[in-house]
Amino acid sequence: MTDSPVNLSASGPPETILAPEPDEALTALDQALGADPSGRREAVAAVVARFPRFLDGWARLGGLGRDEVEAYACFRVGYHRGLDRLRQSGWRGSGYVRWRHPTNRGFLRSVQGLARQASAIGELDEAERCRQFLAQLDPGLGSDEPPG
Repeated sequence: MTDSPVNLSASGPPETILAPEPDEALTALDQALGADPSGRREAVAAVVARFPRFLDGWARLGGLGRDEVEAYACFRVGYHRGLDRLRQSGWRGSGYVRWRHPTNRGFLRSVQGLARQASAIGELDEAERCRQFLAQLDPGLGSDEPPG
């Protein structure tokens, strides 16, 4: 790493804002998250099965994983599908993807969850890469759980 300053244009790095998810998917996820705790994971899994490109669905399913490996897999799917969506939205591998835009939150939750689960299963280099990536995407987030 170098101590040289990075020169940015006056406007700074570009910012990408993901397009909204379908209203039907958002409503279904809200209902699933409101389900009785004993059936919540299954309800969220049904939403993801119905809307397999729904980033926040994958992130929320990861948070409900039955074990560390299942959670890791769900967060990884959300992460990779999120990268695909970012590229489709014009992202070129750098620039901001900020939490303040609700449509970006599913992807950011997936990156944060992947960092946490990679650490839990001993994949420490992956965990660190995810933490660094999250800090680059939205420097204001830090490594803790993104805000509500």
